[in-house]
Amino acid sequence: MLRRLHIQNLVLIHDADLTFGPGLNAITGETGAGKTILAQAIGLLLGAKGEAAYIGPDAEEAYVEAELELPAGLLDDAELATLAELRPGDEDGLVLARRVFADGRTRAYAWGRSTAREDLAAAGERLIAMSGQFQQRRLARSSYQLELLDSFIGEEQLRRRAEARLAWRELAAARKRHDELQTGAEAEHARVAELRALVEDTTGMEPEDEQRLRDERERLRHVTELAHGAATAIEALAPEEGDGAAGLTAAAERAVAPLERLATELARAGDELRDAELRLRETASELRTFLTALEAEPGRLEQVASDLDHIAEAKRRFRAETYEELLARALAGKAELEALDQGFDPVAAAADALAAAEVNVSRIAAELHAARAKAAPRFAAGVARELAGIGMGEGEFVADLRERDPGPTGLDEVAFLIRPNAGLPLAPVTETASGGELSRIALALAAVAGGETLVFDEIDAGIGGETAHRVAETLQRLAERAQVLTITHLPQIASVASRHFRVEKIPGDPTHTRITALDDTERRDELERMLGGREFLSSVGT
Repeated sequence: MLRRLHIQNLVLIHDADLTFGPGLNAITGETGAGKTILAQAIGLLLGAKGEAAYIGPDAEEAYVEAELELPAGLLDDAELATLAELRPGDEDGLVLARRVFADGRTRAYAWGRSTAREDLAAAGERLIAMSGQFQQRRLARSSYQLELLDSFIGEEQLRRRAEARLAWRELAAARKRHDELQTGAEAEHARVAELRALVEDTTGMEPEDEQRLRDERERLRHVTELAHGAATAIEALAPEEGDGAAGLTAAAERAVAPLERLATELARAGDELRDAELRLRETASELRTFLTALEAEPGRLEQVASDLDHIAEAKRRFRAETYEELLARALAGKAELEALDQGFDPVAAAADALAAAEVNVSRIAAELHAARAKAAPRFAAGVARELAGIGMGEGEFVADLRERDPGPTGLDEVAFLIRPNAGLPLAPVTETASGGELSRIALALAAVAGGETLVFDEIDAGIGGETAHRVAETLQRLAERAQVLTITHLPQIASVASRHFRVEKIPGDPTHTRITALDDTERRDELERMLGGREFLSSVGT
């Protein structure tokens, strides 16, 4: 869900902070008030090119920021790996932003950190489906059409897709390993030699050694300060000559002890003095032991530094970023060497692993295909009914399932075909539909397959009357299971929204656009305006 949209200095919008809710969110206003600026703002978050003309009057830059819910597993996608690295550890949402500068350059951000525009667009397009050029671009991708079909099939199919992606990665790793082993005995010999060197160089290393050595080095670097402090404390507590704190405490105890028989209330003071003297002498003894240990290790700092250098050199040599990774590689290398010493054949094992991975990929692909072949006619029939209901001809729609080369989503691709007018051949939806028609096709698809946050900017283009009511009913039904934002001039649509925003142009120097969330009274006034105003309604009533 799109939780919040913040816009600064974008065309006529000086400053807007919009909080959207679940269900249907309608944005209305007079023609020319600036409703399309909202679409431009969302377009920037989906990777649209920025332009200097986007910057509002008297401003140096424009800024758009969106806060979205982050579905579980979204950042596990390999295409979003770079973005996933930017995520703060305590952040449960996704914050995307674009900044447009006066020369037309832009910068993209995720959680306030700079990122590539392509990475921002890749994440945004997975969470927000927008009509117009973005919807056309999405629908032109066979992969997106396949996602819609699989979403229609349900959770089990989505689980199979995740399993297929994992199986494909495992197959790629198995194939790479097999190919590497087959490049020749020389390369294998070098790899085994490196494993033996890794195991030898890390022999005796324990998991906590690096941190322990760093702590010890820090302590030894300050040995003079430690010794001086310990000696000073010993002299203050229990010096070789004279009275320290312990001696003075003992003197105080001896002064009080004879008096305890005469005044029983002094017994507590006597006990505390005796206890304090004992603890002070024990502390002095511990400090002497510590001081002796410092003096007994004159060459220890050099040894610790040498041990840390050895660890650093091993990490560099064996390309380990951390000490933990170094030990993990050494453990795996030791197990492999033990297997080799017992007659294990790595090439044969890699071939077996490759064959098993291929079988697994084929099995999952067959399950995906069977589910798709069974569901495609039902999916197409459902979309056809929705299309007919919202005035898209007779609703002739086909989900054409085709075979392709194996990949992370199986062996299938799907093409969505539509016959917009009787007598014409079926053709891909993106080649036959206009902007408004494409928005209504996207609405029909979402009504059947579900979806993420859906933004409609042209869905009411060229429609009215009964068709407008049917589109409104479909939007309302869709909004029960997905968040919908629609920019509309139709009161039929605005009247069924859960949340209503009005865009209005405010004259001034400079003129600017204001966006307001409407309460019930304001909403009635806005719907009345959309219907033609009081005078028009009165004339109709008479």
